[in-house]
Amino acid sequence: MGKGNRVLNDRFLIITGLAGSGKTSVSRFLEDFGYYCMDNLPAMLIPSFVELWRRREVEIEKVALTLDIREASFLTEFPKVLRRIRQEINPRVIFLDASDETLIKRFSESRRPHPIKDSGSIRESVALERKRLAEIKNMSDEVINTSDTNINDLKKILTRRFVEQSAAKMQVVVVSFGYKYGLPLDADIVLDTRFLPNPFYVDDLREKTGKNAKVRKYVLEAPETKRFIQEMFRFVDYLMPNFVEEGKSYVTVAVGCTGGKHRSVALAEVLGEHLKEMTFKVQVNHRDIFK
Repeated sequence: MGKGNRVLNDRFLIITGLAGSGKTSVSRFLEDFGYYCMDNLPAMLIPSFVELWRRREVEIEKVALTLDIREASFLTEFPKVLRRIRQEINPRVIFLDASDETLIKRFSESRRPHPIKDSGSIRESVALERKRLAEIKNMSDEVINTSDTNINDLKKILTRRFVEQSAAKMQVVVVSFGYKYGLPLDADIVLDTRFLPNPFYVDDLREKTGKNAKVRKYVLEAPETKRFIQEMFRFVDYLMPNFVEEGKSYVTVAVGCTGGKHRSVALAEVLGEHLKEMTFKVQVNHRDIFK
């Protein structure tokens, strides 16, 4: 909805909309993104909470309130409350909508009753709620229609529109390891380098590590390694932006060889350098380098 040139406060969100439109899912996603989420706070208490938040009397950085027709005074009190708090913090109000057919189908599949229980059929309840929420929908800053969105689509929409997510904010940990000591339990991605030429079988290199210039040259200049690096870069170039869009804030990439001392160390260093060039925050750890 067009609201002129008002500057919206994305640290204070209000989520509302039709029953069955996805408010619970949105609240869960926002919680993952660092928002403090409250469900169905009575409208009359919102100004008091806003005042506490503005004065930093509550240690909450970002807030998301989920409000809907279940609260008895919502329809009468919320429009007045919203006009009042917009003079102080100008929250972003997000209204979730969906087609009648979609809402009816969702209620039918979930077997949950509609919050408006005295209007007859679900279809009649949906129509009545839509009519009652018309004013609030018109006061909203964003309207998201969830008719054709699944859970993943909805999360991507929220990430793009309302959450400060960027490659520079996603932390990537690259860890080298030795398979003989077990896989890192927190790994999101595992890359196996055991097929590459092994410096362990070169007398002059055996006691050195993958951080040594001679070992690094031996590993990285092998034709098999050059091809592997190309494919590894292509893989992470595709995958990492998708992780960002998904809203991930932390990713661990594990690079393994037999003992975790030579090949995995050299390749983990190369991968870390590449990810830094992609503007990610990168930490490279070598779990088994001195074992």
